[in-house]
Amino acid sequence: MAAMDRLSRRIASIAESATIAVDTKAKALKAAGEDVIGFGAGEPDFPTPAYVVEAAAAACRDPKNHRYTPTPGLPELRDAIVEKTARDTGLVVEPGQVLVTNGGKHAVYNALATLVDAGDEVLLPAPYWTTYPEAIALAGGLTVALPTDESSGFKVTVDQLEAARSGRTKVLMFVSPSNPTGTVYTRDEIAAIGRWAVERGVWVITDEIYEHLVYGSAANHSMPVVVPELADTCLVVNGVAKTYAMTGWRVGWMLGPADAVKAAANLQSHATSNVANVSQRAALAALAGGLGAVHVMREAFDRRRRTMLGMLEQIPGVTCVEPQGAFYCFPSLVGCLGRDLQGRVAATTLELAALILEEAKVALVPGEAFGAPGYARLSYALGDDDLVEGLNRLTKFLAG
Repeated sequence: MAAMDRLSRRIASIAESATIAVDTKAKALKAAGEDVIGFGAGEPDFPTPAYVVEAAAAACRDPKNHRYTPTPGLPELRDAIVEKTARDTGLVVEPGQVLVTNGGKHAVYNALATLVDAGDEVLLPAPYWTTYPEAIALAGGLTVALPTDESSGFKVTVDQLEAARSGRTKVLMFVSPSNPTGTVYTRDEIAAIGRWAVERGVWVITDEIYEHLVYGSAANHSMPVVVPELADTCLVVNGVAKTYAMTGWRVGWMLGPADAVKAAANLQSHATSNVANVSQRAALAALAGGLGAVHVMREAFDRRRRTMLGMLEQIPGVTCVEPQGAFYCFPSLVGCLGRDLQGRVAATTLELAALILEEAKVALVPGEAFGAPGYARLSYALGDDDLVEGLNRLTKFLAG
């Protein structure tokens, strides 16, 4: 009998998160004394609001938070999520349709694991967040990537969806505002995609984690609100991470039909049980405290967005679609490939990103991580001075 593989093939095939890897490498170089500026982080650079921290400190002292609580989440937090969802998007759900998860990433995993059987196909517009295809694979599904580019503003069309659909299509992964491109779909575009999904019997998992980070005339719209008939075949993923600068607290949630949410809760009961109670209490305080904190962050992000976009557009060989949401620019670096860059040449954006880190001491995430070779993601969730200095270094290196 052949020897067994040392590790599970399913788990061994999963790649490390590229965005986390870049951020980790940048931090390690900084710790070693290198003057590195990192554009890789997918998190606000602001502290969690003080009133949220104080609520967590108080929760630590309360013995009731030292014990197990219901897997789907504290009843008070589920109620607050119901109220917040109705207030912010107009989607009306019951507490039984809410599952509190260990961050938005966990909600994505739970949603896919709940819906996808081995061999089911998941339609995934590209560029996509690096975690989506790995979570699809863990569920046994097959990723069907739908490429988009600058010419479409990185938006997938109904015609593309229909052309990619097969008898094995089960789910569409949808995100607006988008990570990594900053794209925000209009209400009409969302309506068309939602109606297509209803007509074709395709589930939609819609990731709304960046819902409050939109700029200019752009507006966020929740697909099951725009297309109410979709509600029975739609799971919404969200959390406190981006809105309240709480990435490290690990509190997200999924919303959807009661049977799907109950099944996901059963899964979570065996995987992680309840989310840490102190984090749940902090999330409850955040939701109760309104949106003042995100308004402050959004003003800063908008300023940095305009600064980054303007500076990127001045670099020879670089083009960039204006991001309307989240906190990323996603420029094309194709014009920089194959060129002499201070005696060095890169054939791919993967190689170019390594050169930029080595020579300019600037960390960014190459487009290969998002299913979009030729591009790169730069986060503008960092201080204004570092942002300008990093872009000046990038400009100097890419200008040759």
